[in-house]
Amino acid sequence: MNVRIKICGIIHPDDAESAITAGADLLGLNFVPSSPRHLDLRAAIAIAERVAGRVELVGVFQNAEQEEIERVLRRVDLDRLQFSGDETEEQVESVDLPVIKAIRGADPDAAEQFPGTMLLLDHPTEGGGRGKPWKWSDAAALIESGHDVILAGGLDPDNVGGALADLGDLLPWGVDVASGVEGAAHRKDAEKMASFVKAVRAAEAPEPEKAK
Repeated sequence: MNVRIKICGIIHPDDAESAITAGADLLGLNFVPSSPRHLDLRAAIAIAERVAGRVELVGVFQNAEQEEIERVLRRVDLDRLQFSGDETEEQVESVDLPVIKAIRGADPDAAEQFPGTMLLLDHPTEGGGRGKPWKWSDAAALIESGHDVILAGGLDPDNVGGALADLGDLLPWGVDVASGVEGAAHRKDAEKMASFVKAVRAAEAPEPEKAK
């Protein structure tokens, strides 16, 4: 199965279109007020309407009140939610949609708090959205133990192939990129997105057998 590619922090419908053209499987719409990629409802609706039915949309929240999440869901057609804060297992399980729970690094204790939940592994100390690389190979133990994980934190077209190669024969459920494919003002760069997807697809392909 192919590694899913999530391009997060989409802020413009044209960028969403370019991401789909590049081959993205999921697009992240950011509803975290402190994020530079934060969307108001009007912008989020415009993006969702532009790409409806063609890609999976993920709403990103951080320690949001339930009322705020419901307010967004009433207006924006999302397929998944991503919780990037200190949400509890009970809060994760209270949502009807599939959930991605972000944790710091490949912490096995944190992972065990969310059994059966997709885990996004970000930088162990810097947190999400800052584009800081870390030792992605640490994710191997969680993948091997049966967790579905999305590799994140500082990935870009130049290093994502190496990050996947460092996992050996294991592959994550997906990879996540935001700043690594951006140009000015947090707009996504079409060429960088295409290069990122190409690098992932090259890394996941089995090496051809050498002729005897």
